[in-house]
Amino acid sequence: MAESFGADAERYDRARPRYPDALVARIVAASPGPDVLDVGCGTGIAARQFQTAGCTVLGVDPDERMAEFARHSGVDVQVATFEAWDPAGRTFDAVVAGQAWHWVDPVAGAVKAAQILRPGGRLAVFAHVFEPPPAVAEAFTAVYRRVVPDSPFNGRSPKQGLDTYQEMFTMFADGIRKAGEFGDPERWRFDWERFYTRDEWLDLLPTTGGLTRLPADKLAEVLAGVGAAIDAIGGGFTMPYTTMAVTAVKTGTV
Repeated sequence: MAESFGADAERYDRARPRYPDALVARIVAASPGPDVLDVGCGTGIAARQFQTAGCTVLGVDPDERMAEFARHSGVDVQVATFEAWDPAGRTFDAVVAGQAWHWVDPVAGAVKAAQILRPGGRLAVFAHVFEPPPAVAEAFTAVYRRVVPDSPFNGRSPKQGLDTYQEMFTMFADGIRKAGEFGDPERWRFDWERFYTRDEWLDLLPTTGGLTRLPADKLAEVLAGVGAAIDAIGGGFTMPYTTMAVTAVKTGTV
């Protein structure tokens, strides 16, 4: 699934939410310099935000389609999984990962990040937590069960509960601790909102994990069911987002 998101890289880049400017600014301010490695950079959403903040960014992503889109948007990208990627002696002031660290082994990834970070360099992994209104989430669950009854995603709405993400970020923090080369991980949280029209939400849905590999006819049926639910609540809704981060500084002087 990690390599399924590139099926429509243009849609992914267009529809996926950006990261809070305050998060980017805090990472930049808390790093010793401007050189950033973006792990699982995808189409370059976070990478471009760090570039705008004055950073020099190199991306790493396993999907050539995503990487090619990012290159056309001005991001230098190398195609590899982070674990297999060869840094060729390069070091960085920050290693970041947006919506991607769950595809990386949490201990091996932290160990590799420590190897390529300069003294005082920062590892920061972050992701969005969101929950659509009940009417929208329930409509998705109902139509998905009907259209794809045997899917492993059956019954799961496209929401990411805070408790689920708290558990995942605890795993990330434990991996950083086990690497043995970082200070104690910190948790950062940024709360914000975005209004979605019906069309904007239906544009985003096919970029989510349970839908990236659905046949076109079944995807259309899912989108029609969710679209009808959004029409019924007035054609749009405000989504509350929480962007969570786990971050730690590399210790040592060499």
